Amino acid sequence: MNNISMHILDIVQNSIRGNASLIEIIIREQQVQNKLELQIKDNGKGMDTEMLAHVTDPYTTTRTTRKVGLGLPLLKHTAEQANGSLKIQSGLGVGTLVNVVFQLGHIDRPPLGDLAGTIVLLTAANPDIDFKYIHQVNDKKYEFNTLNIKEVLGDIKISDPKIRRYLKEMISENVNDICKIHD
Repeated sequence: MNNISMHILDIVQNSIRGNASLIEIIIREQQVQNKLELQIKDNGKGMDTEMLAHVTDPYTTTRTTRKVGLGLPLLKHTAEQANGSLKIQSGLGVGTLVNVVFQLGHIDRPPLGDLAGTIVLLTAANPDIDFKYIHQVNDKKYEFNTLNIKEVLGDIKISDPKIRRYLKEMISENVNDICKIHD
């Protein structure tokens, strides 16, 4: 995968298959610490200790359609290439937390990619799941929460093409605003 948003899309699919009703995607960029942290947290069914111990092995998967699962192993490899790490916490019935750290300025750290497009795609394709997206750059923060959006929309579906276009623009503008470096 050539960018972080594609990794997010892949890992969130695990949360969706795990019957999560709330998925949080958090990105923290800390320029002074030269660190980019990605967290994906869900309230899904979680994993038992045996699955958790082997989840980054490409030959460990819960899927029945194929015998390999490359999402977490690829993400771990990508993080390690950029002087980072991947840690996973999970328990049956309590959900899962995937925490990935990259060295922000490392030459092998993939770009963020189309985060706004990824968030909108996930929310539109999964209208019964609530998503929270938090993006923090140093001391500036932007938060997108589908609970709030759905409340404002009322009877209008979040998957409506006009709403998707508006949400993508809104997320992009807000993330661009917090990413600006002011002198």
